Amino acid sequence: MPLAAPFRARLPRRMVPETAALAAVTLLVLTAAVGLLPAVAVVTLAVGAGATLAGVRLSRLAARPPVDAHRDAGAEPRAAATRAARRAWSSARSAALLLDVAVVAAGLTAALLPLIERGRPAAAGSGAAVMAGFAVLGLRRLPGPPRPPGRVRVRRLADAAGPAIGLALAGWLLLPSSAGPLPARLAAVLLLGVLGMAALTALTGPHRRPGTATCRGGVALILFGLVLLAALPAGPAAGRWTLLALPPLVVGMLLAAAGARRAVVIEPAAIRPAPRWPRAVVPAVALLLAAGWHLGSALPPDRVTVLLALAVVPPLVLRELLREAESGGGAHSADGRRTRRRPPVEASGPAAGLPAAGRETAPPAVTVSEPTAAPAAAGLAGRSALLRALAPLSQAAPPAGALLVVDLHVPGIDGVAPALREDVLAEVVHRARAVVGRGDLLAALGGAGFAVVTAVGPVLAYALGTRLLAALTQPYQVAGAVLRVQASIGLAEITGGGPDDVLRQADLARRRAVQLGRDRVEWYDAFLEEQLVRRLDLERELPGAVARGELDLVYQPVLGLADRLPVGTEALLRWRSPVLGTVLPAELLPVAEDLDIVGELEWWVLDRACRQLAEWSAESRQLWMAVNVTTGELTTPDFVQRTAAILAAYGVPADRLVVEVAEPRVGNELPTVVARLAGLRSLGVRTALDDFRAEHASLAQLRRLPIDLLKVGASLVDGTPGAQRPLIDVVVSVGDRLGVEVVAEALESPAQVEGAYRAGCRYGQGFALARPATAERVEAYFEEFPSASR
Repeated sequence: MPLAAPFRARLPRRMVPETAALAAVTLLVLTAAVGLLPAVAVVTLAVGAGATLAGVRLSRLAARPPVDAHRDAGAEPRAAATRAARRAWSSARSAALLLDVAVVAAGLTAALLPLIERGRPAAAGSGAAVMAGFAVLGLRRLPGPPRPPGRVRVRRLADAAGPAIGLALAGWLLLPSSAGPLPARLAAVLLLGVLGMAALTALTGPHRRPGTATCRGGVALILFGLVLLAALPAGPAAGRWTLLALPPLVVGMLLAAAGARRAVVIEPAAIRPAPRWPRAVVPAVALLLAAGWHLGSALPPDRVTVLLALAVVPPLVLRELLREAESGGGAHSADGRRTRRRPPVEASGPAAGLPAAGRETAPPAVTVSEPTAAPAAAGLAGRSALLRALAPLSQAAPPAGALLVVDLHVPGIDGVAPALREDVLAEVVHRARAVVGRGDLLAALGGAGFAVVTAVGPVLAYALGTRLLAALTQPYQVAGAVLRVQASIGLAEITGGGPDDVLRQADLARRRAVQLGRDRVEWYDAFLEEQLVRRLDLERELPGAVARGELDLVYQPVLGLADRLPVGTEALLRWRSPVLGTVLPAELLPVAEDLDIVGELEWWVLDRACRQLAEWSAESRQLWMAVNVTTGELTTPDFVQRTAAILAAYGVPADRLVVEVAEPRVGNELPTVVARLAGLRSLGVRTALDDFRAEHASLAQLRRLPIDLLKVGASLVDGTPGAQRPLIDVVVSVGDRLGVEVVAEALESPAQVEGAYRAGCRYGQGFALARPATAERVEAYFEEFPSASR
C-alpha cells in the first residue's frame, strides 16, 4: 500500500478504465507477437474492448443534464443565457451521439476486415466512409477555436506537408509489394501520411483547444488504423502484420472519447501550450526506422520511393519562402512565427496597454478613445465610429442589437518588453477579428479593452461573447514565454436609452465579470446595476465610519443546552450608516477587505467588546465575550501583544474573552494561526474555531489547533436528514477526546435545538434561543436568570 499510494495519486480515477484497457491491449499484442494467440482474434478482442469503452464514455457524455451556469444573473438575462446554454448542451449531446456511432462503426469494421478476403476494399471503404461521415458531423458540433486567416492556414499546411510525405514514404517502405496493385498501395500510404500528420497536428498544433483537438486527433488515428488494416494482407497471410493497426485504432477510440469530454465539460480557458517537437520528430523517426528495415532487407529502391523522397522538397522550400515573406514585418506573433504588427486594442495609455494586476477603482465609467497617429493604433474604430454604430440600432423600432465591452488582464505583463506587449495586443485584435461577424464593429476603448457592436439578438450576442472568450484566453507565445490573458466581457442589449446608456450598462456588466473572477461573460440588468451602485456607495461611505461613530455592536447570547442558562455572548458588528442604513457584516467585510481597512474595524470591535465585558464583569456577571477576527488580522505579528494591552486597559479577566477564527480560511495560514492561538491561550484567552465543516481535512487539522470551543452549523445537528446525524456524533466524540467544547450555532427551530442537545453539544446559539440585541436589551435578558448571570 505505501508504494501504491503515489501512483494512485497521480492517476485520476476516471482514467483507470482507459489505463486498464491499454494495458490489456498491450498484453494481447505481446501474446500474439510471440505466437501464443492468433493475430486476427487479438485484433477483434482489442478493437472490441476499445470501442466498447469509448462508446460507454460517449453515451454517458450524451446523457449529461444541462447545467445552469448563470444563477447570479437577473431573470430575463438568466432565461436568455439558459436558453443559449441549453442550445450549447444540445449541440454537445448530439456531437457525443454522432461520435458514439462513429466509434461503433469503426469497431465493427476493424473487427470484420481481417476475416474478409474478397471484396475487402469495398468493405473497408464503406466502413471508413460511415465512420468518417458520423465523425465529421460530430466534430462540427464540438466547440473549436476561431478559424485562422488564409495566410496562416497556408503556412501551417506547408509545415505539415513535408512530415506527412515522410510518413507516407515510411508506410511505402514497410508495405509489402503483395498487398495489392501499385495505385491502391500508393493511395493507401498517401492517406496514411495525411491522417497521421493530421493526428499529430491536432494533438500538438498551435492555438489548439485540447478537447476538440484531441478528439480530432483520435478520429484521424482511427481512420489511419482502418486504412492500414485494409492495406495489409487478409486472412492467414496477414499474420502478425495485422497487429500494426491496433495501436492507432484503440488509442484513437479512447482519445476521441476523452477529447469529446474535455471539449464539452472542461472550461475552454484551461488551455496549455502543446509541444511542437512531435510533429517533426515522429515522422523523422518513423522514416529512419522504415529505411533501416528496407536497407536491412536488401530491397532495392523503386520509382515511387524516389518520387516520394523528392516530393518532400517543395513543401520545405515553400515554408522557408513564407517565413522570409513574414519576417519583413517585424515581431513574433503568438504562433511563434514572424508576422506584421497589427493594431493594438487601445489607442491611449501606456505603451503596453495591459495592466499587470490589481483591484479596479470606482466609479464605473468607460472611455472611448480615437485612434492616434501611432502605427500600432491604426485600424480600430474610435468614439465617433462607435457612437455612429450604436445610434441607428438604439433608434430603430424596436431597438435591436447588442454591445460587448471586453476587458483584458495579463498577469506578469510587467516583465515583458513593450514591443512584445504590443505583439500580444496585436494578436488579441487578430483573434477578435477572426471571431466577430463581417457587419460587427470593433472599437478601441481607453485602457486595456475594446468594444464590439453587433446587430444580432441577445442570445446570439451571448454566443459571440463566449466565442470571444474562448479565443482570447488561449495562451500567447511571445519570445519563448507563454502568457495567459484573462478576459472579462460585459454584454448589454441596445435599447432606446441612447448610446451613452448602452456603454454604461455594458461596462457595469464588465465590472461584474471582473468581480466574479474574470474569464466570463456577464449580462447587464437593472438588479446588477443596483448591486454595483450599492457597492460603490459602500466603498465611498465606509472609510471614516469609525471616526464618525457610525459603528455599533449587538450581542447574541450563548446558552447551555442542558439548563438553557446564558453562559456568554458573541459580539456582532453593525454599521449604522445615515446614508445606507444598517449594513451587516456579510456585506460590510468584503468591501472592507478590498479597501484594506479590515484591521481598523476589527480592532474597534475588540476594544468595544472588551469595554462592554468590563462593565458586565463589574456587575459580577460570569459571562464570556466572543469576538470574530479574520485570519489576516490574527496572523499579524503584534496581535497577541495588542490583545493583551486591551485586556489590561479595561481590567478584563483574560478567560472571559473568546477569540473566534473561521475554519475555512485557516488552512492557508495554518502554522501562523497555530502560533497566534497558542499565544492567546498563554495569556488565558480562550479560542474558538468557527464555521467548522466536519470534512476529513478539517478533522485532521483540528488536532493541530489549540482551541477551547468548536462551533458547528445547524445543518450538522438537524435531526431531519438521518444521513447527517452520525457526523455530529463524530465531531462531538473528537471534541471530547481533545478537550474541546462544541457549540451549535445558527439554531433556528426547536427541533434543531433538541437535535444539538441529543448529539452531545454542550452549548447552543441562534434565533431559536435568543436573538442578537443591543447591550441594554441583553442586560434585561440576563436579569431573567439571576443565578446564572451573577
